[in-house]
Amino acid sequence: MTTPDTATAHATTAPATAVGAPRRRTTLGPVGLVLAGGVSVQFGAALAVLLMPRAGALGVVTLRLVAAAVVLLLVCRPRLRGHSRADWGTVVAFGLTMAAMNGLFYQAVDRIPLGPAVTLEVLGPLALSVLASRRAVNAVWAGLALAGVFLLGGGDFGDLDPWGVVFALAAGAMWASYIVFSARTGRRFPQADGLALAMAIGALAFLPLGIAESGTKLLDPVTVGLGAAVALMSSVLPYTLELLALRTLPSAAFAILMSLEPALAALAGFLILDQALSAVQALAIALVIAASMGAVRTQVGRGKAATSSVD
Repeated sequence: MTTPDTATAHATTAPATAVGAPRRRTTLGPVGLVLAGGVSVQFGAALAVLLMPRAGALGVVTLRLVAAAVVLLLVCRPRLRGHSRADWGTVVAFGLTMAAMNGLFYQAVDRIPLGPAVTLEVLGPLALSVLASRRAVNAVWAGLALAGVFLLGGGDFGDLDPWGVVFALAAGAMWASYIVFSARTGRRFPQADGLALAMAIGALAFLPLGIAESGTKLLDPVTVGLGAAVALMSSVLPYTLELLALRTLPSAAFAILMSLEPALAALAGFLILDQALSAVQALAIALVIAASMGAVRTQVGRGKAATSSVD
C-alpha cells in the first residue's frame, strides 16, 4: 500500500518543473497512472474479499505476500551480502510490519465493508502526518477526521462489526509504522531491493498462519491463480505505476491523490461486492478524505517554508 505521507516526506526533494513548461502536459499522464494504481489496489482488495471463502483471510494474505515476493525477487534480484546488522534489522522490521498491516486489514474487510475499512485504516497515516507537523491548524484536520469517524459508526459503531473496526484501526497503526520503516529501508537499500527483501521476509513470517488456517486449500490451482491476481493488482501493478508517476509528478500532488483511496475503496465495494453506503457513511468518508488532504497540504506547506527559510 502507498500512503499520502510516503510522498509528503519527500516533497521538498522532488525535482522542480522547468520554468515555462506546460504543467498539464507533464502531469496529466502521471495523474492517470496514480489513479490507475489506486483503482488497482482497491479492486484487488475487493477480489481478495471474494477469495476469502475459498482460502480464508489469512490464506489470502499468504498468497498475496508470497506471489508478490516471488515477482519482486525475480525482478529486483537483491544482493544478500554487504549489508550491516542495522540494515537487516531495518528490513526485517519493515517486512514484519508489512505482513501485520496486510493481515490486520484483511481481517477487517472480512468483517466490515471495504469503504469504511479503508477509511478507518487511513486514520493511521493521517495521525502520523498531524503529529509530525505539530501545527495548530492540524487540530482542525484531526477534528474533521474524528467527525467522519463518528458519523461512520453512527455514533457508536453499532452498524459495524466491533472486531472489524478494531482490526481496521490496528491496520492503520501498522500503516503508519510501514511509512517509517519504508523510508528507513529506502535509505539503506538501493532501488527496490529493500522492498523485495522485506516482502520475502513478510511472506515467510506469515506462511505458518496461512497454512494453519487454510492448509491444502493454498495448493488449489484456482485459489493460487486468484491469489496471484490479488498480488498483481494490490502490490506489483500499483507499485510499478506509482514508480513511473513519481518520475514527473510532484510528490505533494501524489500524496493528495493517495488521500482518495477511501473513495476508491467504496466504489470497488459497491461495484464488485454490492456494498452500498448510506448517505451518512458517504459523508463520513468525504470528511476523512478532506482531513487527509488538508493534513498533506499543511505538511507540504511547512516543508516549503522550511526550504525558503534555509535559502
